[in-house]
Amino acid sequence: MLSDAQLQAKLEALIDDNSGQSYGAVWQVIGDEKRLHVTLTLGYPAQQQQTAIEAQIRETLTDDRDLLLDLEHKVESQATQGSIEGLKGVKNIIAVASGKGGVGKSTTTVNLALAMAKEGARVGILDADIYGPSQGMMMGFADGTRPQVREDKYFMPPTAHGVQVMSMAFLTTKDTPVAWRGPMVTGALMQILTQTDWNDLDYLFIDMPPGTGDIQLTLAQKVPVAGSVIVTTPQDIALLDARRGIEMFNKVKIPVLGVVENMSTHICSNCGHHEAIFGDQGGASLAKEYNVNVLGQLPLSLAIREQSDAGQPIVVSAPESDAAGIYQSIARKLGATLAGQQDPQQGKQFVMPTIGMSDD
Repeated sequence: MLSDAQLQAKLEALIDDNSGQSYGAVWQVIGDEKRLHVTLTLGYPAQQQQTAIEAQIRETLTDDRDLLLDLEHKVESQATQGSIEGLKGVKNIIAVASGKGGVGKSTTTVNLALAMAKEGARVGILDADIYGPSQGMMMGFADGTRPQVREDKYFMPPTAHGVQVMSMAFLTTKDTPVAWRGPMVTGALMQILTQTDWNDLDYLFIDMPPGTGDIQLTLAQKVPVAGSVIVTTPQDIALLDARRGIEMFNKVKIPVLGVVENMSTHICSNCGHHEAIFGDQGGASLAKEYNVNVLGQLPLSLAIREQSDAGQPIVVSAPESDAAGIYQSIARKLGATLAGQQDPQQGKQFVMPTIGMSDD
């Protein structure tokens, strides 16, 4: 039988698969002759990993006593860029972005948010694509869904699958084009962000429009963002645009928490053959270039597309599928990366670039 000190030392040395680092002093152990009661308190939610962590503990401790594991989490608000005031009701804002359209960013956002909720977090989604909002349909809201209004000022975000959602889709009809210039678009973004009554969120995922334009700059200047996720495909042209997205976040002092490589391989529905039709290891090379993690790689999957279009994203419609498991892993790695974020560039104020002209 191991002593309490030996147990503690072994547990602290265990490697957290989500961060790649040892857990450290986040354990509490109470034991008697028959049972060990172990409490693990993480800085991010990981409820879906309970069984795996129990097996890891048993293998490491080689102790014959019965094991009871309490897996808990405490999500803290992380540092953001500049001195921007925090958003009421939200601990951490995470921007999900891509350099170009068509890489599956919105699909990634919705499944990532749902996966984080399944891990035990309180989660919201803000659809910041004012011109082409899609989160309403992906989350299965009926046409004509409108948020309730409190005090004639605050939107009460509709909820689906346990996730709070706010989108321009709730304020217009699906056939109404948003033919606005930049200032109107950014004004609308800030209004739906700050006038939504977010209810005690651990994470608010912002589904960004593609590119590096007005909305991205408004986000950097006025919204307290804790980190960002870049979604890309392995295709060279997508990686080129993804680089621009990473460079933009670096310039505005918003940490890039990792890269999600979407459509990594095509899996034949008849024979199961894997083929990298968009290229191979593009996301990994991009992540290595910028010293960030590849959070996960997702296949080009008909099921992922069909379930998202039907308003039943694969994380909730097929929770035991391989794709859902990948999204759960990405969510845990994202939470662990954010919780351990120690970027010396954080806290510096973003300064708008100046344009000069000369005769040279």
